[in-house]
Amino acid sequence: MRLTSKGRYAVTAMIDLALHAEMKPVPLAEISERQSISLSYLEQLFSRLRRKNLVASARGPGGGYKLGMLPGDISVGMIIDAVDENVKATKCDSSGGCNDGKRCLTHSLWDDLSKRISDFLDNISLADLMTNNEIKQIVNDQDHDRQMLNKIDVNII
Repeated sequence: MRLTSKGRYAVTAMIDLALHAEMKPVPLAEISERQSISLSYLEQLFSRLRRKNLVASARGPGGGYKLGMLPGDISVGMIIDAVDENVKATKCDSSGGCNDGKRCLTHSLWDDLSKRISDFLDNISLADLMTNNEIKQIVNDQDHDRQMLNKIDVNII
């Protein structure tokens, strides 16, 4: 099983969006800055997330993205699936052709692990993550750091 940066970045960006989209759409540039994810990479990810209706875009001044569904209705598994990631632990991608077209000795073990991981991720929603105290503290720290940088920039000008 290998969850690449694509899946991790998509989940991170969606948590950031959920926590910052209280009343207005969130520009991807803000997510990019807070999470240190390339803006062009975020644009690619959000294009996929939009196709699955997990996010909706708003154009024009004050535009950006907002969630396409309620946070409780968006699971981590849905986000990972939307960006074409998978959490399969089998060598054969669960087809059973692991060993020259035949099942290997451990196929059932790895297939069961894949199913458990998938079930685990499908049962964690953005709403669950938004109430996580560690995540809330990290967001508060990021927002505080950003405010301090903005004050420094204003004082320099």
